[in-house]
Amino acid sequence: MPSFTFDHIVHYTEDPHKVIPFLKEKGIHAVVGGEHRRRPTHNVLSYFDLSYIEYIGTSDKEKLQQMNHGPFSMIDTIINSQFTEGFKRFILRTNDIYAAKNHFLNEGLQVHGPVSLSRKKPDGHVLEWQLLFIGDGSQNKLEFPYIIQWGKSDVELKNELINDGVIIERNSQPQFSHIHIAVSDLSAIIKRWSRLLHLEINEPYIDNELQAKCQSLQLDGGNLTFCQPTGMGVVKNILKNSGEKPFQVNLIGEAKEEFILFGGRYSILKN
Repeated sequence: MPSFTFDHIVHYTEDPHKVIPFLKEKGIHAVVGGEHRRRPTHNVLSYFDLSYIEYIGTSDKEKLQQMNHGPFSMIDTIINSQFTEGFKRFILRTNDIYAAKNHFLNEGLQVHGPVSLSRKKPDGHVLEWQLLFIGDGSQNKLEFPYIIQWGKSDVELKNELINDGVIIERNSQPQFSHIHIAVSDLSAIIKRWSRLLHLEINEPYIDNELQAKCQSLQLDGGNLTFCQPTGMGVVKNILKNSGEKPFQVNLIGEAKEEFILFGGRYSILKN
């Protein structure tokens, strides 16, 4: 059974570069990532150790819509949302992407890949990785995360990111905690994903602020917290307007703060 770690969550925005000064005011480090090869997209990255947020944008929506992206792709998720700003999908990291492919095939899921991709960094160097795109043929409307394997080990990747100034090690930099995901049937999704990903289930709880019943799967790098509405509130509105999807990133920092950034909710919990 392959192991999985939270890798990153994708936040679509019209202009990723505007994220950098906004996050800086919050004490959060972000840098220009670069341009993707063979498609008109570019990104800004905000790392918290090896877990990160990818702010992605496009320089040509029409060209992006005309391209063939393959099944279950992130780009199709962005296009199908009509380029609405906010969180789209999240990605899990593995060190054996072919074992992951066989695992999900044996579970009856639809699998495309691995597909080799790359991005040109600002310094001209090319970063390479493989992606596994997965379709969940069940009645669940929540898109399954896709799987990434980087061309380097975690240690090599972290050292390179530190040397490039992408990861900074300072006490004031917040830590990544977990993401919130809006769902219609909490019990069904938590049981299914726990089995598919071999993750432990935490006890459910009521979040009065979100007006939702929530429950987490324990995942290295950042837990997955699923929330089903119990009344009118944030989660109910997310499901009504956008369907099942991730909607909030939760960090741990020096001071409690909540803010909305280009369609995404952020919560910083006091350490």
